[in-house]
Amino acid sequence: MSFPEEFLDLIKPETKSFLFLATVNNKGIPQVTPVWFDADGEYIYINTNEGRLKDRNMKSQPDVAMVIQDPKDPYRYLGIRGKVISHTTEGADEHIDMLSRRYYNKPWTYREGQKRIIFKIQPTHFDIH
Repeated sequence: MSFPEEFLDLIKPETKSFLFLATVNNKGIPQVTPVWFDADGEYIYINTNEGRLKDRNMKSQPDVAMVIQDPKDPYRYLGIRGKVISHTTEGADEHIDMLSRRYYNKPWTYREGQKRIIFKIQPTHFDIH
């Protein structure tokens, strides 16, 4: 499923939009986190530290909901439902460094004991607002 044309600007790296990720644990309790993200026009990529709540939730329940908000107009946003289709630690350190440079204009500061992981999410539905 392709991103709606009129919202492609929100996934461009230079826009620096935040994505609000909603996950659910195995008891059905929701959790929402604003995150940096990457997208290639077909998939969304979320990078987190293994062991965090969103990591555990996405591994046990792959259905997620997301909102990408326009940083220039908070009333313009793209709602997305999707499914985690894979996750990997391969290339995750380089990916978080790229995201840090994009959003924070600085290299990623690695912390002892962290193990980064990338989740690949396939959008299944878009809510246009």
